[in-house]
Amino acid sequence: MATEEFLLPRSRLANERLHAMIPGGAHTYAKGDDQYPENLAPVISHGRGAHVWDIDRNRYVEYGSGLRSVSLGHAHPRVNEAVRRELDRGSNFVRPSIVEAEAAERFLATVETAEMVKFAKNGSDATTAAVRLARAATGRPRVAICADHPFFSVDDWFIGTTPMSAGVPAATNELTVAFPYGDLAATEELLTRHRDEVACLILEPATHTEPPPGYLQGLRELADRYGCVLIFDEMITGFRWSEAGAQGLYGVVPDLSTFGKALGNGCAVSALAGRRDLMELGGLRHSGDRVFLLSTTHGAETHSLAAAMAVQTIYAEEGVTARLHALGERLAAGVRGAAASMGVGDHIVVRGRASNLVFATLDENGQPSQRYRTLFLRRLLAGGVLAPSFVVSSALSDADIEHTVDVVAQACADYRKALDAADPTPWLAGRPVKPVFRRLA
Repeated sequence: MATEEFLLPRSRLANERLHAMIPGGAHTYAKGDDQYPENLAPVISHGRGAHVWDIDRNRYVEYGSGLRSVSLGHAHPRVNEAVRRELDRGSNFVRPSIVEAEAAERFLATVETAEMVKFAKNGSDATTAAVRLARAATGRPRVAICADHPFFSVDDWFIGTTPMSAGVPAATNELTVAFPYGDLAATEELLTRHRDEVACLILEPATHTEPPPGYLQGLRELADRYGCVLIFDEMITGFRWSEAGAQGLYGVVPDLSTFGKALGNGCAVSALAGRRDLMELGGLRHSGDRVFLLSTTHGAETHSLAAAMAVQTIYAEEGVTARLHALGERLAAGVRGAAASMGVGDHIVVRGRASNLVFATLDENGQPSQRYRTLFLRRLLAGGVLAPSFVVSSALSDADIEHTVDVVAQACADYRKALDAADPTPWLAGRPVKPVFRRLA
């Protein structure tokens, strides 16, 4: 179907309904219709495996499923069966369920570097709990975040550092400082400048590039030397890098780590894990001041914990992480080849670990461009590919990847024309997509 004919009338009306009742039109800003070309933000009806259908009855090969959470594909039968089994037995009680013990044992057997774990429903709660533990353990106020990583929490200690800081007191912002990824000298300078003030270093252990040799171990040593807590945000790296996350792959043990996303294959479950002496500050078996740690009504819903256990079993039995890497390598090679063949290999750039691919869209001057991203996304959508990233799920087939590469090639042909004209405007048909973090709507 030609892009000019690709219309989403039902989705357009549904987006208006969403905005009328829900601020931003979605419950996650990264899912907002401003992230998609104007009037081409599909509203989803359902999904199965690596495919989703919108309410206009279009089918797409989907990437970045559930913001990287659905790594096994939608409606995975073994995960669904585990969830159904617990739903029939009740999902939330006035006392802990035995499922909580089973899920904790299963998690700690997977992430062997951790000694205790506590479950929650989303990543922000887990990372904020880690920060609170670090502050309680050290008696220090400041949080040092990695400046090169895009998101840690919806809470004030992080959001205050973004362009969307409205509503966050300046005094709170002053307690968060930043260090650059991969630069141990700059991090040590920060720790020296704020000596005895920094409670923790928090970062994603790896993202779109591999950690420089010795970097994570160097951070471990700096944290020990300066008496602060080392926190790995493994929301993305968990399961995609290895079943035990980046810490399991690279062999560097943080004091605390947080997991989510792939842990439940789309079900709401996250985890805070780490050293017993730190975690127990939120427990009942110590004599110090108590830390209010992840006391959530729905944190231990049995069906979500059952989903997490099923996911871990499937990863171990079916070698899912290896499959994610193999699929990502095939996709990256195909996309790079298609872009090169159309003369845009320096402008559509695939980056990242094979299991966690993203793409950059660069203009005629080699600079990141939201307008060129809009052109690219329009062509992908018209070809039946829903791809805010190229993050794969294990449900993708060879045919899905071949189709994706074919559609990318068609998109690259128009991209080349726009570059030659030094103006993508004729191919946009509306406003460009927008960055998530921006001061004004």
